[in-house]
Amino acid sequence: MVKRYNRLLVAFYIGTDAVLALWAFVLAYAVRFESGLIPVTQGYPPFEQYLNVLPFIALLTPLAFQLQGVYRLRRGRSRVDDFFAVLIGTILAVVLGVIATLYVGAYLATEEEKARGAYEVSQLVWGLFLVINVLFTYASREGVRELLERRWRAGIGLKRILIAGAGDLGRLVADRMLQHRELGYQVVGFVDDRAGGDHIGYRGLPLLGTLAEVGEIAQRERVDHLYVALSLEEHAKLLDLIEITSRECIDVKVVPDLLQFIALRARLEDLDGLPVINVNDVPLQGFNAWVKRSLDVIFSGAALIVLALPLALIATLIRITSNGPIFYRQERMGLDGKAFTVYKFRSMEDGAEDVTGPIWARDNDPRVTRLGHWLRRLDLDELPQFWNVLRGDMSIVGPRPERPYFVEQFKHRIPQYMLRHKVKAGITGWAQVNGWRGNTSLEKRIEYDLYYIENWSVTLDIKIMWLTLVRGVFQRDAAI
Repeated sequence: MVKRYNRLLVAFYIGTDAVLALWAFVLAYAVRFESGLIPVTQGYPPFEQYLNVLPFIALLTPLAFQLQGVYRLRRGRSRVDDFFAVLIGTILAVVLGVIATLYVGAYLATEEEKARGAYEVSQLVWGLFLVINVLFTYASREGVRELLERRWRAGIGLKRILIAGAGDLGRLVADRMLQHRELGYQVVGFVDDRAGGDHIGYRGLPLLGTLAEVGEIAQRERVDHLYVALSLEEHAKLLDLIEITSRECIDVKVVPDLLQFIALRARLEDLDGLPVINVNDVPLQGFNAWVKRSLDVIFSGAALIVLALPLALIATLIRITSNGPIFYRQERMGLDGKAFTVYKFRSMEDGAEDVTGPIWARDNDPRVTRLGHWLRRLDLDELPQFWNVLRGDMSIVGPRPERPYFVEQFKHRIPQYMLRHKVKAGITGWAQVNGWRGNTSLEKRIEYDLYYIENWSVTLDIKIMWLTLVRGVFQRDAAI
């Protein structure tokens, strides 16, 4: 029933996306050529010419959204995720549309169609289509989201959840679901092998039985999803749970015990017919690495040009207000554990660590200059790192680079710490925009860093850049 409902919802999205894209293209034409808002200086193409392009719009827009993963339904998806998925999907649709119309116009059109430019589209129309289609499509999804959340709050269409494991991790899963009832989850209870003892439920959720009774309980409680939240020492029971639930058509989701073990995405490889699991696979390889590097060069180059005057002003103020060099150079560890020199505007007194050696910065650090306080508060001391990005030492988005002195300590104390060096260090990152930076929990920072590495995409990078602009000013903790 749930899968059939999801298929219907995806079909609805595909249909509405195609229709809204058609309306967006027609409206883009009207704004460009009919509204009088934008002067027409190079001829007035008839609307019939643009009608030829509409079939491409109706087909390529849903195709682009499918390639971008817009149709992968997930109740936990945030509004920011939806927006950027639609934005990137529409950009891809425009690229595909331009390629398709150019190809058809050059190779498949008749001589008469070529003569009158039957498949030519104004660049400004494409730009207007991008903006209008993002607004239309995102607004439609917000309408559907609001309707679904109202139904879920009313107890309609809820997915019934059973949690295997009533320990700390299982309770954490239950807490998240109870805190976000708008996602449409209803937790029916726990199963745990401690059911026969004095172990009780949690937050009003009952302990329904043991792990061996999952099949019977799931059938009785009409369970849609089983969330396995067992501790590492109990993971041997996972195969039994999967075997039992496979007979009941229940989706199984495993919640890794990140407090004890963190690993990157596993990928199945082939060694002459022998299956091998690579437990530290990274999506940022090959073509993806080339795409990310291209974005880094474009954005960092543009940033250095746009920020040339502010950079010069900050450098001048540092020179005037305190003794010492303008830039602070420090060794950091980056991709594959290789050291590089990071550049920052100096925000502390010259020789701040001569006596103490490497230490973390702290609130109201007496070593920070008066100007440096504001530079660090507004993250302006980080701006020279765009040069590190342009050089290839860093990326705009990635785990924050750490000093080798601290890396040597952390890699022995924090499980999987060195996995964060599978990608280039970044000026900003998923951990930073979620508040885990400076003198905060290292375990949580690693958890967020590894989530980013495992789930990297162009959309996620753009989302992090946007959140950095929105939230960055309010993140006041910093570390040298």
